[in-house]
Amino acid sequence: MGGFRRTFLIAVMVFLAALAGVYAGRTLTAPTPPPESEIHALLHNGLNLDAKQLAQLEILEKQFAIRKQALELEMRADNASLASAIEKEHGYGTEVAAAVDQSHMAMSQLQKETLEHIFSMRALLKPDQMVKFDAAVVKALTDDQK
Repeated sequence: MGGFRRTFLIAVMVFLAALAGVYAGRTLTAPTPPPESEIHALLHNGLNLDAKQLAQLEILEKQFAIRKQALELEMRADNASLASAIEKEHGYGTEVAAAVDQSHMAMSQLQKETLEHIFSMRALLKPDQMVKFDAAVVKALTDDQK
């Protein structure tokens, strides 16, 4: 009877560790809605871009989409490493801490490259368009995300 109880306790602990891993992975690395989505809507629908601006914007968007996808894949791999470390350590140990730090590097890089992309798009604009664009950027970054 003691063997069954021990096996059951271990199974419960493994299940709880797996749940903790999923929760940590989703909570720590879940991307917030990108501020650039509202900005892209403004660019395409609210600024009356000319043909040259639209062509340049399309190039920028294609380049950024490739880089963004690569960083998102890296973040998924980091989540898997984090889950594995949690499953192995069953607590906040050195491997979990290292996996968290690694996942933050990819998230940070995505944020930096997103901002670079936003500034690249801004550089395509005329001064009157920049005023509306800047207001949209500030709004996207300060509005409560729901």
